Amino acid sequence: MTHRSGRHFLQIPGPTNTPERVLRAIAAPTIDHRGPGFAEFTLDLLAALKPVFKTSGPVIVYPSSGTGAWEGALVNTLSPGDRVLAFETGHFATLWRAMAERIGLDVDWVAGDWRHGVDPEVVAERLANDSGHAIKAVTVVHNETSTGVASRVAEVRQAIDAASHPALLLVDTISSLASIDFRHDEWGVDVTVGCSQKGLMLPPGIGFNAVSDKALEASHSARLGRSYWEWAPILEANARGFFPHTPPTNLLYGLREALRMLEEEGLDAVFARHDRHAEATRRAVRAWGLEILCEDEREYSSVLTAVLLPEGHDEAELRRLILERFDMSLGAGLGKVAGRVFRIGHLGDFNDLSLAGTLSGVEMGLSLAGVPFERGGVDAALEYLQASDGAPDDPVPGRLDATEGAERALA
Repeated sequence: MTHRSGRHFLQIPGPTNTPERVLRAIAAPTIDHRGPGFAEFTLDLLAALKPVFKTSGPVIVYPSSGTGAWEGALVNTLSPGDRVLAFETGHFATLWRAMAERIGLDVDWVAGDWRHGVDPEVVAERLANDSGHAIKAVTVVHNETSTGVASRVAEVRQAIDAASHPALLLVDTISSLASIDFRHDEWGVDVTVGCSQKGLMLPPGIGFNAVSDKALEASHSARLGRSYWEWAPILEANARGFFPHTPPTNLLYGLREALRMLEEEGLDAVFARHDRHAEATRRAVRAWGLEILCEDEREYSSVLTAVLLPEGHDEAELRRLILERFDMSLGAGLGKVAGRVFRIGHLGDFNDLSLAGTLSGVEMGLSLAGVPFERGGVDAALEYLQASDGAPDDPVPGRLDATEGAERALA
């Protein structure tokens, strides 16, 4: 292979670029995962995880991908034949549904157009009509990585409460955790699913379940088959600083360093940074005369922007050209939007110059690929970045504070 100078721009919406600090932490010598030093490390790590989920409860750590953490959320809380209310918000919501059906759950599937998130009013309606409480859980993908649409989880919780329904709320935060404001306790989430390779800036290999008291209670009577994914032995071992299986020790080193970085920046500042870069990207897309896939500005994602190409133009060809010419990887169109949508990731260890380089590569690629567009997208983004100046309290058009948005939703 020929050496390419400069760095590779990995602008897919995960796995994200791993910071040098985290890579150095991962490279530390492995220690005995049954020794006293590891126990002390684990207890400190588990405590440091809780603020990222905004929970005071336990966070289960799996050596797994986010897909494994999906399964952990389902099998620990539900029984064969249980009914689950789920929403077609994109490719990953569809995959979670398929998993639920394969393990023996009955999925009440609400069809969607892949351009909107979960509608809280539909949640309220479906649950109000479920007088016998056959629905045992509601599953929501907070940030749909395939579409750039962020569902309004706080409003979904309000809808469940308005219906006085006992269903569990299971939320996938795989691409939103540590990038978009999320509040496990305050929003009454029962299981939050997360993973390591996106906002936490790690390589793939760690999955998470943050669990409520209600979810723990449900796990005592849940009858879906489970062994590796079972919470009880993990929590029992965690209380002493250990795991019932071999943990991913070096990835956990990296996780501790990533949590330190998030703490140093401050979560509110991290969220504001992501909001700001997302708004700059959307301004670029509009200036190019292209269409953002997400149609509701209340649901704009702050970790990625999915862009529709004009008819007759293939996103795979555009991405191929950009990779070959500029050494930059963009996200592919998935599922229903394959061939029509490319995705710009702007999350994780990312700053203004990273975004400027990314958008420059996209603009040059559009030109070389013969896509009809207007020049000036990079200029529009830079103007916004200069005007906003990175201040953490800069308002982002269309984005309400999460709690404020929830209060307005069902008023």
